Amino acid sequence: MSSSLISLASGYVPFPAPATVAQQLPGLLAQPGAYASPVAGLPELRAALVQRFPAVSPEQVVITPGAKAALFSLFCTTLQPGDEVLLLTPSWFGFDELVRLAGGTLRTLALSAEDGYALDPAALAATLTPRTRVVLFSNPNNPTGRIYSAPELATLLAVLAARPDVLVVSDEIYERVSFGQPVPSLLGFPDPAQRHVVIHGFSKSLALVGWGIGYLVAPLAIAQACAQWQGKTAAAPAVPSQLAALVATQAADTIGAELLRLLTPRREQLQQGLTRLGLPYVPTAGTYYVFADFRAYLRPGLALTEASGVLVEQLRAGGVEVVDGATCHAPGYARLSFAASEAELTEALARIGTVLEQIRQS
Repeated sequence: MSSSLISLASGYVPFPAPATVAQQLPGLLAQPGAYASPVAGLPELRAALVQRFPAVSPEQVVITPGAKAALFSLFCTTLQPGDEVLLLTPSWFGFDELVRLAGGTLRTLALSAEDGYALDPAALAATLTPRTRVVLFSNPNNPTGRIYSAPELATLLAVLAARPDVLVVSDEIYERVSFGQPVPSLLGFPDPAQRHVVIHGFSKSLALVGWGIGYLVAPLAIAQACAQWQGKTAAAPAVPSQLAALVATQAADTIGAELLRLLTPRREQLQQGLTRLGLPYVPTAGTYYVFADFRAYLRPGLALTEASGVLVEQLRAGGVEVVDGATCHAPGYARLSFAASEAELTEALARIGTVLEQIRQS
């Protein structure tokens, strides 16, 4: 292993695109009319994506150039000035800017590692305001790796039953990266108020890194508004990417199983290594991240967010790049990806240990 920087900050797996995509895509591209797509996406892809959910129609699906584009179109078409997005944190660092750019106001509800990032119904109810328009969370959660069970989601929805004006938005892009515990989709719950929205994509659970393809599933009126917005600001994603997504969707079980086969030993390697270093974490149930607690190593006398940034720089100077938990609304923590080679993980853990020893001695 060279002395170059090892990144455990990446949000992508380092594996090639699924073999079945490479094998089937040329034949699909050779078909007549292969490059024509409606602005909401190819009908066959939209139909394939909702086969698991009989109550959901293909017309409720909008294919987008990535999950971020899906989120942005949703926010731009549903948020008015002064509308609030209530974000359950720790959270993916990209949500904040998307809300701001769309003209929304961000509010946060902090969940705690001390109780395993449990959802507190009373805290959720107390955080809602008359201006709340969206409640946003990810399942599995990026960065904590927490999976919220069907009973937990049912509790959340029960709290929100008194607020049918509030959209419930679940980012489920890591859905198939689950180490034993099932990941319930928001699409599996009754939606009498027509306000459930799921954001999804192919770069995480199905390893289509770099293909620029995502989607949203929403009540029909919202889906139509998002499709219209996409038609006015861009276009449907490139058809080759959509066809690759179709192949991946049809082979999702096989692709997901292979991804888990590759990731499972690396998950154990990183978690066991962090345990040896004495760094607390909530065991990862989904995603390919561990959200580790470095608060014992923060520099005294600094504000928490500043101290968190200093620690991340110390780790980087020691040869390991991680995601600063402060960007996820959890300063003092760091997101480490185990979607890396076993050799990289071994060396990264050794380097982290060296940095922590230097901090202890300073």
